[in-house]
Amino acid sequence: MRLEYAVRMIDGKSLRGSRELKPGENLIRLSLPEGVLERVSGSVELELEEGEKFFLNGYQTWSYCPEYDKNSRMMPWRKLPGFIVRHYGIDRYGDYHFMDYPKKRGLAHGYSYCYFRRGDSYRLLASLDERPGYTVFKYDSRAGLLEIERDCAGLEVKGDFPAFSLYYAQGSEDEVFDGWFRALGIKPRTEEKLTGYSSWYNRYENIDERSIVSDLEGCAKVLEEGDLFQIDDGWQLGVGDWQVDTRKFPSGLKPIVDRIHAKGLKAGLWLAPFGCRKGSKLMKEHPDWLLKVEGKPWHCGCNWGGFYSLDIDNAEAMEYLRRVFDTALNDWGFDLVKLDFLYAAAPFGSKKETRAGRMTRAMELLRDFCGDELILGCGVPLMPAFGLVDYCRVSCDVGLDWDNSWIMRRTNLERVSTKQAISNSIFRRQLNGRAFLSDPDVFFLRENNVKLTCREKKLLADCCSLFGGMLLCSDDMSAYSEDALKQYRQMLKNREAENIRVIADGGLAVEYELEGRKLGFKLK
Repeated sequence: MRLEYAVRMIDGKSLRGSRELKPGENLIRLSLPEGVLERVSGSVELELEEGEKFFLNGYQTWSYCPEYDKNSRMMPWRKLPGFIVRHYGIDRYGDYHFMDYPKKRGLAHGYSYCYFRRGDSYRLLASLDERPGYTVFKYDSRAGLLEIERDCAGLEVKGDFPAFSLYYAQGSEDEVFDGWFRALGIKPRTEEKLTGYSSWYNRYENIDERSIVSDLEGCAKVLEEGDLFQIDDGWQLGVGDWQVDTRKFPSGLKPIVDRIHAKGLKAGLWLAPFGCRKGSKLMKEHPDWLLKVEGKPWHCGCNWGGFYSLDIDNAEAMEYLRRVFDTALNDWGFDLVKLDFLYAAAPFGSKKETRAGRMTRAMELLRDFCGDELILGCGVPLMPAFGLVDYCRVSCDVGLDWDNSWIMRRTNLERVSTKQAISNSIFRRQLNGRAFLSDPDVFFLRENNVKLTCREKKLLADCCSLFGGMLLCSDDMSAYSEDALKQYRQMLKNREAENIRVIADGGLAVEYELEGRKLGFKLK
């Protein structure tokens, strides 16, 4: 394949060239005149072969990204009235504020890596360095044209600039993805698979000392030593105000952590470090800590009544976060932090730094704050998290039903959906054990307070156990029936499955081998 590329500066200067893409690293460095980039783009003629499908990685962990065929179309989200989109920040969870979504069939785009698959044969194109700007892949399946752009408009350059740093390979799934990560020089920070409990889908924000202790006592009857007990959203005064809500937890969190440890379990805590809730104490007392765009705080979405971004370039704000992590990890003794809504750190770049460079720097800050303690990343563009988090969500949030309401299905690609969560966990399976250990979100075995059918719950549970490095439930485990306990134990066995194979032609099915038996299931 030959890549035709072009660089254009805002003063009108331009450079053009071409490069044959051969297996292995294809670094295109250009000596550019001093100035500001307007566009870095390239194109490859790449016809979709008969029966071939393609995948383009979504903007962030929650972004729905299935395999597409020639007639597919990325789900349009702009059906809602504009004032609703603006009021609720529906366009702020993904890339909608800077990327166009054409309605034409056969068009799709993604970030950092893409592949073309025919049967068990793969053609992979992937970035080796996103700091100079996200590598955006745009594919027109009907024209047979793959456009590649570096998301770096407005960046000041002085001399050498890596227009593209691409890895190209053909072969089996393992061959192309193993080769990419060898070229990246990235290995997962941990190989320890985690099993455990999260309070979120059991109680959401309605947690307190009594309910958490009750959940702990119930989980301790089922979980094993070294498993995780995670306290999710609801423990704090508010997002941005990372102090314990003493009305809910009058004894604070350290005594609870001590109880978790006494049960032989790891303790996990949820935070959204780069977010700040509208009306929070932090926002009132430190408005200068917020990221401003055209003089206004950047609205990140409608959660908690609306929330805004903290500015990672504000030294006082980052020192505040450093103290928050020091308290949670060292004073209270948590072993793992689940860090959520991380995309808020980098909605834009600047003349000095691209959007992807800023996101990477934000993730490096978090790793510095946490030292060697465990991080579960969530709501984050994926490649900036490679090698920096121990575990990472690869899907949207699951729901208590299969595919949410018809209204929510008209919002965005990052919406809550059990159906889409399963799909993402399957089609991003190659990252598990290479970039980090994947978190496919939680499963449910309970019979109450859930609208999933028995079949849907089993599909979710099987997906979590086969494609995740983190396996969390969100049930009252003390209420498990004998059948639920049997299924739970089976899920633990599933983690030892071998020869897992995804069949995504003519439907979607999974086959695997376990204890000498050939097993499998169909999703559609």
